[in-house]
Amino acid sequence: MRDPFWRLKLLPWRSLLQVAVLTNLLVIALELFLTLGYAQSAVLRKALFILYAPPLGIISTVALALGVGAIAVYILERWYQEVIINTSILWALVPCLAVLLLVKSLLLGSSFLGSFDETQLMAIIVGIFWKGRRYWR
Repeated sequence: MRDPFWRLKLLPWRSLLQVAVLTNLLVIALELFLTLGYAQSAVLRKALFILYAPPLGIISTVALALGVGAIAVYILERWYQEVIINTSILWALVPCLAVLLLVKSLLLGSSFLGSFDETQLMAIIVGIFWKGRRYWR
């Protein structure tokens, strides 16, 4: 009988985890920049207050999560060209990003991206497959 997980063993997990780490480092750098800007600049404080006010708050959070997924695919395309991207690779990138974002949210607490939840996970999936739509074969 064949092992049902044999195709999972063949995926480039090391490269995908490196992409997820690089993406998380970019997200942490952006959050650090926004936190410092929030503390130092009244204009940025007002802009962030408007963006995270109730009408736009959900849209902003979803848009940021969508961007995280798109950035991950962009990094995979540009820096890991030896990886042949297909639907399986895109689906394998989802748990890599999700696990690292969950660990980041548990270790660093709440941030501008918000707490990691199902809405953000769905937005990350949409971002990954939106940016990687040419690899859907």
